[in-house]
Amino acid sequence: MIGRLSVVALALALSSGQAWAEEGNIFSNLLKYGGTTVPPSQPKDLEPPYCPTVDVPEGGAAMATHGGRGEGASAIRSQATLGQLARECQRLEDGSIRVKVGVEVKVLLGPGGSPGRFDVPVTVSIRRDEKTVLSRTARLSVTVGPGEAQGFASTVEDNLIVPAAMTADYEIFAAVGGAKAPAKPKARRKPAVATVPETGGAGATQ
Repeated sequence: MIGRLSVVALALALSSGQAWAEEGNIFSNLLKYGGTTVPPSQPKDLEPPYCPTVDVPEGGAAMATHGGRGEGASAIRSQATLGQLARECQRLEDGSIRVKVGVEVKVLLGPGGSPGRFDVPVTVSIRRDEKTVLSRTARLSVTVGPGEAQGFASTVEDNLIVPAAMTADYEIFAAVGGAKAPAKPKARRKPAVATVPETGGAGATQ
């Protein structure tokens, strides 16, 4: 009897055209979703993020260390330079952009150097309108083994968040030897959405 009454109630509701069809009603959910509950909402498609290439500020592509008693080039123990650079950008639901930056560093022995371990600071920064939004420095340990003239190391800096209000126009910088600001304001660039790794060294990031 109870089951028959439920069927009758459903038939009456369907024929009456009343408020049963409102969102959240058990019968409406049954017709729309095939069940009595509303399924979790699906994430909406997000607009592709603006993802500028990684720039290298003036003086940020290389860093030399000196040792011994000589002067000039003969006293250079090692020189650290930027290698390959890469970036990825992901737009988040709150409108901000999450940036991931990969940096490779190469250490070359100089005339006054010898194999060993070298400490190289690498700074990744996000800037907008000549102001630093955030900056992060990692210290890479680069080993040059016996009989070798160079060594490599890399770092990936993740979760660099660009606030939603700044996502249409910002810049990414990478440098060895600490944070360095651009020597002069850069021209505005049109938004770009490419997120593929850069293929060259410091000179190929433009």
